[in-house]
Amino acid sequence: MTANPASRWQGPEQSPGFLLWRVTLSWQRAMRAALAPHDLTHVQFVLLTTTWWLGQSGEAPTQQRLAERAGTDTMMTSQVVRKLAERGLLDRAPDPADARVRRLQVTGPGLAVVKGALADVERADAGFFAALGEDSTGTFVSTLGALVRD
Repeated sequence: MTANPASRWQGPEQSPGFLLWRVTLSWQRAMRAALAPHDLTHVQFVLLTTTWWLGQSGEAPTQQRLAERAGTDTMMTSQVVRKLAERGLLDRAPDPADARVRRLQVTGPGLAVVKGALADVERADAGFFAALGEDSTGTFVSTLGALVRD
């Protein structure tokens, strides 16, 4: 006869991993709803907006740099970037020094999408995380940052 599994938790509600899973699912639903009017998936939004953020610093990022910054798989990043370029939201120009490398830049229509989508996502985030209270949000963000593993 096999012994019952042992857990240090009385139930899933005490498990930080389980709670993170549940919070993540709820937050993803909020993000899908915020991005639906913009015809963007969450990963498209993240890659488009991260390209914009990197461009704000004067950098025309490569797909590799974008994947590193966003924490996404390079192959998936390439596929999503290609779709965003097909929609006219990103330019993928060859790097002058290396034709194998693509430099990314958000287009005018892409900037319009970023502007609207970013406002809606930040509004959805504010509503979602309001339960933390304004004083706790900075601590929460710092704690999440400590958990990021690249």
